[in-house]
Amino acid sequence: MTRRGEVLVALLNNRADWTIAYEQHWYRIPVTSVEKFLKSRWPPEWLAFYQTRVFGHEKYAVNYCARVLRIELCDRTQLFPQERPNAKSYKRYYKLTLSPLEKLPQAIVSLRQRRITFTATTLNKLMTATEINDLYDDSPLEDQVWRALKQLHIHAERQERIIVKEKIYFLDFAIYCVQGNINVETDGDRWHSQPQQIPQDNVRHNDLGTQGWRTLRFNTAQVREQMGEYCIPTVIENIERLGGLSQSSN
Repeated sequence: MTRRGEVLVALLNNRADWTIAYEQHWYRIPVTSVEKFLKSRWPPEWLAFYQTRVFGHEKYAVNYCARVLRIELCDRTQLFPQERPNAKSYKRYYKLTLSPLEKLPQAIVSLRQRRITFTATTLNKLMTATEINDLYDDSPLEDQVWRALKQLHIHAERQERIIVKEKIYFLDFAIYCVQGNINVETDGDRWHSQPQQIPQDNVRHNDLGTQGWRTLRFNTAQVREQMGEYCIPTVIENIERLGGLSQSSN
């Protein structure tokens, strides 16, 4: 993997973990989370922190980062030797030893105050982002769509987590409207042309449809060659048909 200053944005949702990161300079990540969500972007060179509502004026934003100095496997008992034995005592973690936390030049905010877990990005995006959706680094195709939407002030949430019938779906771009919602998918042609993927796509489309999501799909050629002539006008037309952007999206 080509290293580009790999950054992992992690969640801080309590002050105890903040104290550990800020004063003791380490952070823990369950091994299961790395295997499930982060395998292709592991290990990170930097760690950044998304703080939740318990952090007052710094809530729902990425404000701090640190360089990852060392990574080691540990049991919870090694991380917290004073903790009484419990069901998690022998849970396995990666312990990331960090440099002192540095405050970012500008806070990277979540406009919809969403909750995120782990997000892989690059140091360049971390240093230039102004909101959470600028950080996502899944594909150049999605970045192109995001730039076009942002230029026209069409707010969308990237990789929005939606639960339907106990199934979890991550939407490329979730656009919230007054009379419904739009799911914009940028299909990678090679992946979605595979026969075994078609039934899964149909289930996904139907599940989201039952929850009021209108799905718009654009392939690689459309994104690269017809962004202004077809993709964006189609998105705008559907936003207008659904009563415009919801107030919380503006």
